[in-house]
Amino acid sequence: MFSSNHYLNGHIKIMAVIIPLIFFTIPLRAQQSPPSASGKIEGIIVDSISKTPVEYATIAVYVKDGSRIITGTTSDSKGKFSIDKIPQGNYRIVIDFIGYKKKIISPVKVDGRNTASLGTILLSTSVTTLGDVTVTAQRNIIENKIDKLVYNAENDITSQSGVATDVLKKVPQITVDVDGNVELQGNSNIRFLIDGKPSTVFGNNISDVLQTIPASRIQSIEVVTSPGAKYDAEGTGGIINIILKKTTIKGISGNTSLSAGSRLENGSMNLNFRTNHIGINAFLSGNTQMPSKTLSSMDRTTYDSLGHYEMLQDGNSQFRRYGYQGGLGFDWSVSSKDNLTASLNYNYFGNHSTSNTDQKIMTFDNLSNLLYDRKNVLKSTNDFYSRNFDWSVSYRHKFNKKGHELDFLYNSSYSKNYLYYEQTQNMASPDSILTGSKGTNPGTNRESDFSLDYSLPVGDFLNIEAGGKATLYELKSNTDVDTYIPEMEGFLANGSQSYTLKYDRNIYAGYITGAFTLFHWLDMKLGSRYELTQTKIVYTNNPNVEIPDYHTIAPSFIVSHTFKNNHTIKFSYSYRIQRPDYRDLNPFINLSDPHNITTGNPQLDPEISHSFELSYSKVFTKGGNINISAFYRRNVDDIQQYVTYYPTYRIGDSIYSDVTVTSRQNISKDYRSGLNIYGSFPLIKGLNLRTNLSASDHYVENTGTGKESFNSFEYRINLNLTYQLPWNLAIEFFGNFNSPRTNVQGKVPSFTSYNFAVRKQFLKKQASIALTAVNPFNEYIRQKTELSGDNFTLNSLRQMPFRSFGINLTYKFGKMQFKPEQDEHNDLMNPQGM
Repeated sequence: MFSSNHYLNGHIKIMAVIIPLIFFTIPLRAQQSPPSASGKIEGIIVDSISKTPVEYATIAVYVKDGSRIITGTTSDSKGKFSIDKIPQGNYRIVIDFIGYKKKIISPVKVDGRNTASLGTILLSTSVTTLGDVTVTAQRNIIENKIDKLVYNAENDITSQSGVATDVLKKVPQITVDVDGNVELQGNSNIRFLIDGKPSTVFGNNISDVLQTIPASRIQSIEVVTSPGAKYDAEGTGGIINIILKKTTIKGISGNTSLSAGSRLENGSMNLNFRTNHIGINAFLSGNTQMPSKTLSSMDRTTYDSLGHYEMLQDGNSQFRRYGYQGGLGFDWSVSSKDNLTASLNYNYFGNHSTSNTDQKIMTFDNLSNLLYDRKNVLKSTNDFYSRNFDWSVSYRHKFNKKGHELDFLYNSSYSKNYLYYEQTQNMASPDSILTGSKGTNPGTNRESDFSLDYSLPVGDFLNIEAGGKATLYELKSNTDVDTYIPEMEGFLANGSQSYTLKYDRNIYAGYITGAFTLFHWLDMKLGSRYELTQTKIVYTNNPNVEIPDYHTIAPSFIVSHTFKNNHTIKFSYSYRIQRPDYRDLNPFINLSDPHNITTGNPQLDPEISHSFELSYSKVFTKGGNINISAFYRRNVDDIQQYVTYYPTYRIGDSIYSDVTVTSRQNISKDYRSGLNIYGSFPLIKGLNLRTNLSASDHYVENTGTGKESFNSFEYRINLNLTYQLPWNLAIEFFGNFNSPRTNVQGKVPSFTSYNFAVRKQFLKKQASIALTAVNPFNEYIRQKTELSGDNFTLNSLRQMPFRSFGINLTYKFGKMQFKPEQDEHNDLMNPQGM
């Protein structure tokens, strides 16, 4: 069933391109059908300050002086709504959405023949003024939009004193393991963005980056599992966009957050200033993971024609992580039609680890007789840090017709990275160095993005978007290795293991999309993206590497319909590509453990993915919602981590024995189908239950390793219970379980975590204090891993300290001013420059 071929792959791609082109022409004909004779009410709902559409607002129609609802609907992703088949008469329209003031429009006259157009309707934020501080009503924690899912982290209590990975654990369809590695629908190849922009900071270890962003800085997490053509085609798993805190409220405002704990400490401060036309925001934050000791053991058995070898390791490692960030943002409404924004951010993060491991190496013949027995002590040190600058400038021009816009964005990012390791193998007794090496790997990453986007409404039924983008990426890396010389009792530079690397990759892209409503019933968004990738790589040990250019056509579509009573069904398809990144390609050889070597692979091919998703969502009138998503994904040239055993392994002029080498390889075709169910339910007054269940069937067809294909079932479940008590007191519990996972060489163990938190708000809700506990009844998480390959088996056990207790203090400050709603209306009706 899963033995695919080029014929099937080609036809999937061809059909995915042809279907959107066929449907693209349908609305032009469908809209020519004669209009209905019954009366209709329509309008567009937008935020009164940001002028962005308000999705899922409830529109109720009453008889003018009556109390019974006649009919109703909800607004779509563009804030639009339309209600037809309304009898002649006078009506009262009530528009409501959480976080906004209720809007009443009366009377609205329907004559049974023409459309009653309410035009653009401004919803004002629902606020309660407390002295000089204004508190805004909370949105739902989960918002399900037509092309993405939004998790509003500001309302999350148990993550307040944590980091970004603690927030991501709560998001539907996302899985985070004990090391902070993130998967979306079972795929780790995710395109991460910050405020919608890429950053070279994610070219490093993503887990490290995410664990240096304090949760208190995060406003929301956007998850896009089926990105449209406007998005970069990068990321076979989809896109995760981290939105940092900011505000559109006029005046001076800000907040500060401090957290202290037994495992994590962090702090952040945000400051905002906004007038009618100018806004400035600044932030500063820092994070540290306190030094912790991880216990580890390993048993590796290898085989050859003469017998077998067994290596036993037992030791511990000390680890510390740290980071801080700062930034400044600016936006200027030059006129009612022109807006200019700019930002400058700085990120610094790093980690330090030391380890001490007892090794026992034994050699046996084919009759299991012990031939050789040696005991060593392996000592190693690793240091890493990265300095990153991001800066961007964007400009938007709005034409006279609503939705007719032109956007330009310049975004650039620069990182300077440094990696150092030192390892020695010592005799157990007496303590003397047998072998050793140390190395440095400094490097720089630079990425510049230029994009132009144009949006053109065609009549009232079609919106066309088109644009282009150029991404210029440059990586430079130097590796210097010194080898221990016993006769000298010191280290000497080793030119055969040292090298330089220069990697350039340019991507040129263009796209077109069309959004329309078919037969006044079905919302469709179809598009296609073309990308040309040009890559050049030069490194001194192999200067003749050539990587050919490749062309990518990435079609996508979303089809959805919102029924009455707030429920929506959606079907989508996207074509995605995963280009190998810096960590995958860098051929730097880490010899911190000479029997277990890690390195990159400059010869990796890009991974290709076809993704289909069918989802259903329902918003309940009394609060709460449910979302059910079924998905199917097929990956070709799947990139996976792979371990290979070598009896002897040459690096330059040095030969290492009894070695496993870990690198990334194109080894399989990967098929995954699954179901995700998310629900939020108010049980009783103040008590809310949120739960998320993900389950998937995973089939891997091995094509590059010689190992057999395999099938596995994986699942993840979490539960979040929040109880809002009187006296501004809230209690929350969160529990999460990830099932064991099977990969190409073995099994990855299950992972369980649970959190408790209590929060008290005071000073008229300007301030709060929260106490948190993570895994309070278990000091360690035990991770037992099984791997096997040609001529070897490996069993390892890690005991990682995970229990922690923390306290978080948050304070909101500032004097905020709001323009009356009528003034907002006048600004819209009489824009400057007209």
